[in-house]
Amino acid sequence: MRRRTFLLTGLGATGALILGWSISPPRQRLRAGHTPSLEPGYVALNGWLALAPDDTVTIISPKSEMGQGIHTALAMIVAEELDCDWSRVRTVPAPIDRIYHNVAAVVDGLPLHPDDEHTAPARALRWFAAKAAREVGLMMTSASSSVRDVWDVARDAGATARAQLLAAAAARWNVPVATLRTERGYVVSGTTRARYGELVADAVLQRPTQVQRKDPATYSVVGQTRVRLDAKDAATGELQFGMDQLPAGTRYAAVIMPPVLGSRVRAYDGEAARARPGVRTVVPLPGSDYGDAPGVAVVADSWWQAQQALSALNVQWTDSPHAALSSEGIRTTLRSVARNDAGLPHRFRGNAEDALQAAHTVHEATYDAPYLAHATMEPPNATVLVTDTAVTVWTGTQMPDVTRRAVAEVLERDEAQIVVHQRRLGGGFGRRLEADVVAQAARIAAATPGVPVCTIWSRGDDLQHDIYRPACAALLRAGLDTSGQPTAITAQTASQSPFKAFSRRVKFPWTTHTPDRTAAEGLWDQPYEWPTLRVGHRELEFPVPVGLWRSVGHSHHAFFLESFIDELAERAGSDPLQYRLRLLQRHTRAARVLETAAREAEWSDAPRRAPDGRPAALGLALHEAFGTVVAQVATVSVSDTLQLRVHRVVVAVDCGVAVHPDGVRQQMEGGVVFGLTAALHGAVPMEAGRMTPRNFHEYPLLALRDTPHIDVHIVPSGETPGGVGEPGVPPIAPAVANALARLTGERLRSLPLRPTRSSRFVARETEQRPT
Repeated sequence: MRRRTFLLTGLGATGALILGWSISPPRQRLRAGHTPSLEPGYVALNGWLALAPDDTVTIISPKSEMGQGIHTALAMIVAEELDCDWSRVRTVPAPIDRIYHNVAAVVDGLPLHPDDEHTAPARALRWFAAKAAREVGLMMTSASSSVRDVWDVARDAGATARAQLLAAAAARWNVPVATLRTERGYVVSGTTRARYGELVADAVLQRPTQVQRKDPATYSVVGQTRVRLDAKDAATGELQFGMDQLPAGTRYAAVIMPPVLGSRVRAYDGEAARARPGVRTVVPLPGSDYGDAPGVAVVADSWWQAQQALSALNVQWTDSPHAALSSEGIRTTLRSVARNDAGLPHRFRGNAEDALQAAHTVHEATYDAPYLAHATMEPPNATVLVTDTAVTVWTGTQMPDVTRRAVAEVLERDEAQIVVHQRRLGGGFGRRLEADVVAQAARIAAATPGVPVCTIWSRGDDLQHDIYRPACAALLRAGLDTSGQPTAITAQTASQSPFKAFSRRVKFPWTTHTPDRTAAEGLWDQPYEWPTLRVGHRELEFPVPVGLWRSVGHSHHAFFLESFIDELAERAGSDPLQYRLRLLQRHTRAARVLETAAREAEWSDAPRRAPDGRPAALGLALHEAFGTVVAQVATVSVSDTLQLRVHRVVVAVDCGVAVHPDGVRQQMEGGVVFGLTAALHGAVPMEAGRMTPRNFHEYPLLALRDTPHIDVHIVPSGETPGGVGEPGVPPIAPAVANALARLTGERLRSLPLRPTRSSRFVARETEQRPT
């Protein structure tokens, strides 16, 4: 029995879990050392919720809201156990405190294969990692870990507060606690009722020794439809992002950074820039370890004035040792290394190399994927006010504690002097895990003490100075028997190390000297049951800054593996669905998801037409990541002018307990759109050491008119909640590539997908072939 199944079964059988958990990581995360700023009258019952006399419930969220709906999901979990009135719930950002350190992201980053989760050593390792993460970890919103991270502690927080309210009522009415119950914000004893708001002053003094979580069978909030807490503000334009509601007197900064990687400022004309209208000062920027490049900033009364004055600087740049670097040259190097270097083994089963030697035939293919930018709709920005005694920051960040540390370091201040006001993010995707922009903004603001300065990057700044998803290449080889069934598979990849590079920038030392699991994830932790297997990765260094991009290594490794499996099925003359199911006989969860997607898409080889009347084909792909399994089936056509069109995508997802089903559907839809943008358009070319995209016309996003119809089917599951923000991204590229191969006979092994044959190619070729 899997560990997660065991836990959920235990919950269902007993009806509730008696929490004697004083030494467990969730229990230790209830009491904060710092309290959030709350209005007078609010009483914090623990570090995750506060109650007001008017019954308003404030959920304290350490997770950044960037459109993924975590504030609503977190509130639903707490409200379920608290048994409060949902209409009285709101959320506020949490202060920086170690109880909000992301335990799940650290635990899930351990080099444990999903099949090994149930073993005692794995459980012990995860427990100790959770304890360590709580003490010395990071407060971050990443790795599709938010719901997984708060699932236990948020339930404990709500259940504990409910127990305190019951104890307060029992003391007031002088009755046993066991005779009381709660009903949607009331404690009830027979015909006597008291609102939570009436009891909160007494409840905060109670210390219940035993706390019962609800029986999942009685859930009335978790798993139900709820209007998102931010829906009204989103619809009315009231949401506050990084650049909204700035302090009075704010000035604005624009920056110029090296056009070529590795260049530095040699000279500039500061006087000419200062002579421009509205310009207040010019600030040289040395760059920092947090990833911000050296350059020059102009501070003015408006951002437009600052931006226009940049040209007057006439910056002269030093020569760069990377001036001959190109993305095509890096691609050639990566493909050569992947083909010739087995790399560091991340996982092996049996002797795959010997099995390849003994195989009837060997099929091999080389794939590659390019550098990608995050391209958040809200450009990078941060506002900083520096005074003699304090530094105040307003920004949207996925890591507020790293933001605080970065500001403290570049300004040589104590962290206690830094106050970070967390704002909603206009898109994250891993970009706002970085502190480069805020470190740069702090230096700029320090040049005008006492005046808040809002530093904003242009779209070109963002695309040309991003911290990119690394380019990657892979050689996949399979040994096949006489019937085309696999006897062995090997996967050799080559790329820069994204997580190791990220860890160096944010001073997270745990992984800087160990193998990077993200460089091979999606390959070494795949669910397929190969007779023998070897997955290796060769780490390379290039001067291109790389980091974490939505779904990280899974984003391109799924394309490599799922495309390759379709190639194997074709060689075997087998249906791709049946071929996969034969490799998933012991992984029933993944098989069930795959079968659901195929059934809902009416999977078959039968000829079909797209809605525009063109020949069309289906392609499917499966991927497991972040505790969630997703399968997708894409309907694809290609016009005679080689315009690729994805008409429909059917998604099946098993994410464990779906806390907010509407949120799960939205994340799957967003994942398909995000992944399809990368599959059809995504690439950051580099020529002569320069990243070339200057705006969305050179780094296009999927247009609304090209967005497919997306059907999402949530597979019922009793597993603990998995992530949903990222698992919807990886399967779409291989699903489309597999459909293209069925439709045109052309196997595309490089991203983005650029077909050279139309939908009618196979039909015409068949007609012209002699009989």
